[in-house]
Amino acid sequence: MANYPTPHINARPEDFASTVLMPGDPLRSEFIAKNFLSDARLVNNVRGVQGYTGFYHGTRVSVMASGMGMPSMGIYSYELFNFFGVENIIRIGSAGSISMDVKIRDIVLAMGASTNSAFANQFRLPGNLSCICSYPLLRTCADTAQEMGVRYHVGNILSEDNFYQDEASVPEPMRAKAQWSKMGIMALEMEAAALYMNAARAGKNALAVCTISDHILTGESTTSEERQTSFTQMMELALKTAEKLADGEK
Repeated sequence: MANYPTPHINARPEDFASTVLMPGDPLRSEFIAKNFLSDARLVNNVRGVQGYTGFYHGTRVSVMASGMGMPSMGIYSYELFNFFGVENIIRIGSAGSISMDVKIRDIVLAMGASTNSAFANQFRLPGNLSCICSYPLLRTCADTAQEMGVRYHVGNILSEDNFYQDEASVPEPMRAKAQWSKMGIMALEMEAAALYMNAARAGKNALAVCTISDHILTGESTTSEERQTSFTQMMELALKTAEKLADGEK
C-alpha cells in the first residue's frame, strides 16, 4: 500500500524536489515561492501548511512550512524523509540570541542542536543523543555564506519545547538560559533538534539556518512582518546551498 498521501501532505513523491527548504511560517513558504522560484506550483495545502515546488536558477527546489515546535517539525520532516523521498531538508527560521557575539539579523548555522525536549525518548537509546547537522550541508552552506559576504556563526543552538514559561517561575528560566549560554549555546529556537533526529534515523541530511530575530540579552527584536518577508539573505543562502547540492549530484 502506498504511504501517500499522508494525513498531513496531500502529494506524491514526484511532487517534491530532493531538497526542501522548511520555514516555520506557511506565509514565508508562499513568499519564497512567489519571489524566488520560477514556475512554482502549490503541491500541498493540508491544514494551510503550504508547500511549493519550482525552480531556482534552473534547479528544482521545494519549500514547505514545518509549523511551530518540535512535534510539528517532527511530523512534516518524518513524512518528507520517509514517504516522499526527500534527501535534504534545510530549516530556515528565526532564533533568539543568547550570545553577545551573535547580533540581531546575524545568521546562525546550527552545527548542533541541544534540547530540553523528550523527543529522543522514542528511540530508547541507552544514553544521550548528540543532535548534529549533516556535514556536507553545513560545509556547502558555510562556503556559500562566505562567498555572499554574509555575517554568520557556526555552532550549537538550543531547541526548546516552551516558548512561554510559567509566570511564577520566570527568574529560574532566565538563569537556565544563562547556564546554556556559558556552555557556548548561541541561540534559542524550537525545531532543529527534532529535524536532526529524524534525519539521523532516516539516514538523510538536515541543516538549520536561522536569522536572529530577537536578542534575549539586549531586548532587541524584529516584527512578525519582518520575520515573514525581510529575512531574504537567509532565504537566498538556503536556495544557493540547494543549487550547489543539486550541482554536486549531477
